[in-house]
Parts: sequence; structure tokens; C-alpha cells
Amino acid sequence: MATVAALPAQASSSSPAADKYRGAVVEDLQLPPAFALPADEAISRAIEMAYERDFSHIPVLDRNRKLLGYVEVAALKAKWEAGKANPDDKVSQYMTKFKRTAATPYTIITPSTPLAELEEFLTRNIFAIVTDWDRKFVLGVATSHDVENFVSRRGF
Repeated sequence: MATVAALPAQASSSSPAADKYRGAVVEDLQLPPAFALPADEAISRAIEMAYERDFSHIPVLDRNRKLLGYVEVAALKAKWEAGKANPDDKVSQYMTKFKRTAATPYTIITPSTPLAELEEFLTRNIFAIVTDWDRKFVLGVATSHDVENFVSRRGF
């Protein structure tokens, strides 16, 4: 089950992690545009779209575009291939819901979030959903692999 914990608003510019990325932010990762699925999308279509875009996790939205959770594509495909899921089943049946409590508030990850903060967030989570400050739009999905690719491209 994915959990989200609060992080400090800004990383200190004198911290070793901040120095490691030389002030880089999430936008510098050059993530592909995200796509999200409606909760009532068929899993066959979800798997097809995920493989077309080479995504491993896809955010799931309700009819008002509110973020509900995510589907893990490999696990969903395995269930389908094992006969434990039907192609017309809805993704909402197989999604992992985000925990929404006062004790575990969302950490907002935006294009302007420092990479040091994203790296810290990814030590406790398998991916981060990048949104605008108001959480109205899903802009991208970032993983540790994206951060590693950035570091190797930049030679940090």
C-alpha cells in the first residue's frame, strides 16, 4: 500500500543532498507527460496504454479528476495472464488506493520541487506523482530510475 509522508517545504541549500544536484528541480528530469486513467477504464485498455508509453505505474482518477490511487501495470498484467482478472474488469478493482489521513498528509511534488526532496521521498515510496500546487493536474510520474538517469546524463 502506498503511503505518503510530509517532507520539509525546502531543502537547505547547504545540505549535501542539495549540493549533490546543484539546485536541480523535478522539471529538470524532463519526464514524459503523464496520463491518468479513469477508475472505470477496462484493464485491457489500461495495460495496452501503459505498454505503449512504457509506464510501470499509472495514476487513477475519479470522474471529477480527483486522484484516487494507482495501478501497478506488471501486477495487473500478471493477474490477467493468470486468469484472475478479466479484460473488461475496471481498474478501480485492482488499484492501490492512496491513504488520506491527517496523520499521513500528501507530500506535494511539483516541477519546482528540489531533486534532493524528491530523492528523500523516493526512499519511502516507489514513485512520485508530479502535480501542480493545487493538485488539480497530474503532470508526470517520477521514479528513482528517472533521478539516476538525470545524474548519469549530467555527470554528477
